[in-house]
Amino acid sequence: MSIPSFAIGIAGGTGAGKTTVSRTVADTVGEAVTRIPLDNYYEDLSHLAFEEREQVNYDHPSAFEWELLREQLDALLSGQAIEMPQYDFEVHNRKDERITVEPTDVIVLEGILSLHDDAIREMLDLRVYVMTDADVRILRRIERDVIERGRDLEGVIDQYLETVKPMHEKFVAPTKKHADVIIPEGANRMAIDLLIEKVQAELPADSIRDEEFDRELSFNEPAMD
Repeated sequence: MSIPSFAIGIAGGTGAGKTTVSRTVADTVGEAVTRIPLDNYYEDLSHLAFEEREQVNYDHPSAFEWELLREQLDALLSGQAIEMPQYDFEVHNRKDERITVEPTDVIVLEGILSLHDDAIREMLDLRVYVMTDADVRILRRIERDVIERGRDLEGVIDQYLETVKPMHEKFVAPTKKHADVIIPEGANRMAIDLLIEKVQAELPADSIRDEEFDRELSFNEPAMD
């Protein structure tokens, strides 16, 4: 079983491009990377009615189950598998099922408050903050919540003005001071490429050889009819 050698936290405001960065790193580096979305660690609100769950401030640090995240991140970094919770954004609650996550050489924690908790920051080898203009972020937020998560436009705008924006200013933006690397404009390809190079440089030599071997096999496989 692999014991991770490198842990990265990727933070930033809603719609900043955190997921794009983390997915690009994972897709480029390959199976040596495991992504841990912070959103999966929203508190279990099964005891609340749907209407009550709609009113919860999901951009406040209190919305997350930090103790569970600390325990599971520590387990992964110790070479132990975890049962990671899953989250359903349409019903504002956790799903019943969990998924087994095995430790890999690189662990990437991604979410708005990935750099907020002191204990979690101590577990990270590299802290990244993705910074994007507010007008771009709100447009991305509207597109995501309305199209991908099935929410109504008026509700998304109200939530942004009432909680998302003030919580960003109070809790998210200040975590930028903890970052080792700041990526401007979210999908800045040059910055992402530099991050990927850093991750690849931290991989154990045997992992790099395995990745290269897998790619060589895929290139040499005969085409299927």
